[in-house]
Amino acid sequence: MAQTQYFSDLIVKVATSRDKAAFVELFDHFAPRLKGYLMKQGADDAVAEEVAQDVMVTLWRKADLFDPRKSSASTWLFRIARNRRIDRLRRQKTAELDPEEPALQPTPLPDVADEMDARLREERVRAAMASLPEEQKEVVRLAFFIGLSHSEISDQTGLPLGTVKSRIRLAFGRLRQLIETDEAVDVN
Repeated sequence: MAQTQYFSDLIVKVATSRDKAAFVELFDHFAPRLKGYLMKQGADDAVAEEVAQDVMVTLWRKADLFDPRKSSASTWLFRIARNRRIDRLRRQKTAELDPEEPALQPTPLPDVADEMDARLREERVRAAMASLPEEQKEVVRLAFFIGLSHSEISDQTGLPLGTVKSRIRLAFGRLRQLIETDEAVDVN
């Protein structure tokens, strides 16, 4: 995916040249997501915030350990967050570790069939994206791969907000049509 590659490239920039703008972009994208993940895993707000901050400091200090051939940026960062949370649980002397604690369980191996389906879907989406008119492709890229809001896209491109929304809606209609047609051909 383009977004996956984009974030991996940002980490490489942090590793090679201590690129502060790349780090800020990574921080803005991942810190709230890491905090949300940690809270879903049972951490309270303060602990989740602290661990998320620690993960981002680790990113800054140890970006050179990231290997984009082995994992995506998000996989790497969420694994660090998971491990930091486990370390924190282990250090709590007053709490007994529950062996059934979800955070302590190994991550299940991905189902091969699910991975194949995901790859096929990704190929279909890439092919459908390539067939979109350039103006639709650009707003979809800004919204879903870069993560900008409709208002931010409007500000960045100079397009009226209604035009941004219309192009995204038209792009999704076209994508849906192309993907459904492609799936129907595969079934027959």
